[in-house]
Amino acid sequence: MAAEREFDVVLESAEEGGFVVSVPDLPGCWTQGETRDEALANAKEAIAAYLDALNELGRPLPKPQREHVKITA
Repeated sequence: MAAEREFDVVLESAEEGGFVVSVPDLPGCWTQGETRDEALANAKEAIAAYLDALNELGRPLPKPQREHVKITA
C-alpha cells in the first residue's frame, strides 16, 4: 500500500452554483460538486485517480510548486 500524501486544494464557488476544486500540485486535476462536502469528496477521488494514472504510466509525481509559510498579522 502506498504512503498517504497530503495535497492542497483550491475550493471556489462556481458562478452557476456549487463548487469547483483544483489541485495546484497536480496539473489538470480538478473536479466539482453541488456542496462543499461533495466537492471535497470528489477531489479526494480525483486525486486518487490522478495518482493511479501516473503510477500506471510509470511517471513520477510532480514536484510541489507551492511553499507553505505561516504569517501572523
